[in-house]
Amino acid sequence: MQVSSRDYLLNRLERLNAIGVALSAERDNKRLLEMILFGAKEITNADSGTLYLLTDDKKHLKFEILSNSTLDVQLGGTTGQEIPLLPIPLYLADGSPNLTTVAAYATLESRAVNIKNAYEEKDFDFSGTRKYDEIVGYHSESFLTIPMKNHEDEIIGVLQLINAIDINTQKIIPFSDANQRLVESLASQAAVAMTNHSLIEGLKRLLEAFVKLIANAIDEKSPHTGGHCRRVPELTLMLAQAAIDTKIGPLKDFTLSDKEFYELTIAGWLHDCGKITTPESVMDKATKLSAIYDRIELIAQRYALVKKQAECDFQKKQIAALQSGAAIDVSKMTSELIDFYQQCDVDLAFLRRVNFGVEAMAAEDKQRVQDIAAMQYVNEKGQTVAFLTEDEAYNLQIHRGTLTKEERAIINNHISVSIDMLESLPYPKDFQRVPEYAGGHHERMDGKGYPRGLTGDEMSVPARVMAIADIFEALTSADRPYKKPKTLTESLNILGKMKLDNHIDPDLFDIFVREKIYLKYANVFLEPEQIDDVDHTKITGYQPDISQV
Repeated sequence: MQVSSRDYLLNRLERLNAIGVALSAERDNKRLLEMILFGAKEITNADSGTLYLLTDDKKHLKFEILSNSTLDVQLGGTTGQEIPLLPIPLYLADGSPNLTTVAAYATLESRAVNIKNAYEEKDFDFSGTRKYDEIVGYHSESFLTIPMKNHEDEIIGVLQLINAIDINTQKIIPFSDANQRLVESLASQAAVAMTNHSLIEGLKRLLEAFVKLIANAIDEKSPHTGGHCRRVPELTLMLAQAAIDTKIGPLKDFTLSDKEFYELTIAGWLHDCGKITTPESVMDKATKLSAIYDRIELIAQRYALVKKQAECDFQKKQIAALQSGAAIDVSKMTSELIDFYQQCDVDLAFLRRVNFGVEAMAAEDKQRVQDIAAMQYVNEKGQTVAFLTEDEAYNLQIHRGTLTKEERAIINNHISVSIDMLESLPYPKDFQRVPEYAGGHHERMDGKGYPRGLTGDEMSVPARVMAIADIFEALTSADRPYKKPKTLTESLNILGKMKLDNHIDPDLFDIFVREKIYLKYANVFLEPEQIDDVDHTKITGYQPDISQV
């Protein structure tokens, strides 16, 4: 059945519109390039075609997609098969323009080239094409070569079609003027789509680089949290993917689109951005008495002073006895002085020990600090004062870690600052949940977290994922000043207790253990001595998959 030229033209216009709409929606660069070439072949009924892109140095055209229907050849693009052809030079060895190669000519002259029969063409060199035809048994006759220009009228590539096929006779025909105009229209739309895609990808790379720059700046700010902002997003994405993949339990229907997963990635990198405002004196407080320097050395000097004072008192008593003729027990006094020296050394060693943060300070150690603080000595001004200042005694009795409750409040405030910073940004639609994801990693399932006291029902799954990632990273971190890095078993047992205390999401914890996300993370980020053999049956709070029991 004959197809009328009018119907054929209408169909091609409809396809051109449809292709234009599809081009604007495509986000994958390789599929976008294929869509351009295949669309051009379709609306012109061309048998073969090639899409070239201009290289960054603007001196070559690189083969990106090659398609030949007769030979059933598809190269480049999503096929994963490289095109074994060298880029076409725009300039010859002597620097002169390459005007004998049609694709180079179309680029340099910024004009379309429509060739009826390459075997009769005198202005362009088709010797390479003829050799190729001879080798593969093909006949390249009609050519349509269209430069692709972006919105700034800059050429970014070339679209070349070969062998227009008559819709009725199936014979090779020249590309008509109407076909040329349609392809020029498509090439224009395609160039804009490619430019938009390039701009979007460029902005995306810029965003990622900027986000990581902030995270790295925060990590560099303190040697005691170095790498935290890099490790937490990695672990967050590991656990999020495991939750997406799970087929059992309450989270079996949980999923994230590619955009939502990327949104979580950005949130992970920015989760501690507020720490950029946290004073280094708090972030870097390696010991309880750290200030500009570690004040334990002041106390050491103080012990040296009281030893000297005791020695002076001893000598004064001896001199007074000699002057008065009174009898004294020198041996006993010497023994008492030695005992005092030893007690000073023991007490100083004790204070040096408790100056380092611990998971939980014993009550008897706190009482001993108080007893030492109550002792008196004569200071450099001749005043009798308490051996430890109120601030020294207060800091040395810190129950957990190295921070006082006031300093802890400063640290905790980083999450409020993070939320304020993140909520102040003008997010596009795809990033609207970044503040919620990033701002929820210190919330608890029971509503006892901070800064907003959200309950589990008020938190999204990604925010609950990040909470577990943040805790596990801290437990296993080797750069905290107040603790040794924990093994996998120790860390999982602590997480398990948090599950039972309604601190973290119980279902995510079970996935974390069952899918061995902890091990996947450990193999990348932990020291070998931390990676012990984990017995799931002995992990506190862990509920295995019932179907596998």
